[in-house]
Amino acid sequence: MTPQKTLNGKDLSVFDKKGLARLHKEIQDVYLSDTRPWVIGYSGGKDSTTALQLVWYAIAELPEEKRTKPVFVISSDTLVETPVIVDYIITTHERINKAAKEQKLPFTAFRLTPRIIDSFWVNLIGRGYPAPSTQFRWCTERLKIRTADRFILESVTKYGEVVMILGVRKGESATRDQVMNLYEIEGSKLAHHSRFPQSYVYTPIRDFSVDDVWTYLLQKPSPWGNNNRDLLALYKSAQDGECPLVVDTQTSSCGNSRFGCWVCTVVQKDRSMEALIENGEDWMEPLLDLRNELAETQNPEKKKEVRDYRRMDGKVKWMDKGDTKEIIRGPYKFEYQKILLRKLLEAQISVRKNGPNPNFTLILPEELFEIRKIWMTQKGDWDDSVAKIYQDVTGETLDWTKDDLGSFSKTEQELLQKICESKKVPLRLVTKLMDVEQQMQGMTRRSSVYNRLDSVLSEDWMTEEEVRKQIANPDALDKKRRRLRHV
Repeated sequence: MTPQKTLNGKDLSVFDKKGLARLHKEIQDVYLSDTRPWVIGYSGGKDSTTALQLVWYAIAELPEEKRTKPVFVISSDTLVETPVIVDYIITTHERINKAAKEQKLPFTAFRLTPRIIDSFWVNLIGRGYPAPSTQFRWCTERLKIRTADRFILESVTKYGEVVMILGVRKGESATRDQVMNLYEIEGSKLAHHSRFPQSYVYTPIRDFSVDDVWTYLLQKPSPWGNNNRDLLALYKSAQDGECPLVVDTQTSSCGNSRFGCWVCTVVQKDRSMEALIENGEDWMEPLLDLRNELAETQNPEKKKEVRDYRRMDGKVKWMDKGDTKEIIRGPYKFEYQKILLRKLLEAQISVRKNGPNPNFTLILPEELFEIRKIWMTQKGDWDDSVAKIYQDVTGETLDWTKDDLGSFSKTEQELLQKICESKKVPLRLVTKLMDVEQQMQGMTRRSSVYNRLDSVLSEDWMTEEEVRKQIANPDALDKKRRRLRHV
């Protein structure tokens, strides 16, 4: 369908086609059509802000006795969001909850965070997951999708069904349009949720253009007390001042800048953070440096230096590359995980000292506790490296829980290393077997211990040099594996 044009040839805005009153009426009709609570996804960006603001004004026009259905405003804080965005969202949530109470509106804002075991640093530094890439984007599922899904499922359990309000627009991309069209319900303003059969989706700004979004935000004040020009300033700072739309003489316009995690390595360069630094946020430089180092680990030569030759399951895998065979690298090497933890803590000290928030946290104590647990039980870290690195960098200590399993110390590890070297047995193999036995202590049924021990023995325990020598001859490699398994 050809877009409608004005007399001067420009596309008609959504306000020319429908008008604000009609937009409000549609929202009110959908709101009053059933008793299903609404869940609004709010990221703090221009689209989700527009959707939330539209819904707010529409419901505020209803008589108080009809504002009975709860509206939950949820924001996913990945714990690695760009700091200026975190502060903006926290402040906004406080204002939303305060304004809703004062205006007697059914809005409640919630800041959702991932479970500690799913957090970015627990997986990257704790388990050794490599920095996310387009091929292995493990972060989105753990940090965002699971977090929002838990809230939706809890709401479904409590209320039976829910309606998700999303600030998505048609025309952003062909893929987005295709997905939106796929789940539409004929004759309804609602669409099916892509994963949850008891959830529906409503998109009040689906027909908005980028110009419509900024026109609305800059001409309609925030009902919870934000200044939408502050949001504009964030976009402008993150884009180094390049903004295409001008609404009035006081305003520089903005385009399609996207805010996200400061550690994101899926993109080649974090232009948003670079622009923020160039616009005066110098205190963020340590974050950019660490992010760039993580991105650097995706380079083939750097992979060999910082990533293990074995995969997460302990097996060696390779692929044919021309006439040669190339090892497919696995998680970060344990020594590099220690380096990353040290650099992260140093960055935290720097941003606290030089940034606007002296209490800003890059890694939570709970994450440090979980990393310590993983290192001690899965990495054979008898030296308690997390506690030592933390004290070395910060000069402080945390309330470290004493290991109930009675973990060995560095002294025992050094003695065991000498024995393993004399017997030509990999130290990590023995420590891993001992860790399994320790973890099974006190269990009434120990039948599973044999499966776990067998799993450890089934891993590849050759050195990388041995693997490279054997990799050209798969039969010889299998024989070597069997011999090591029966040592």
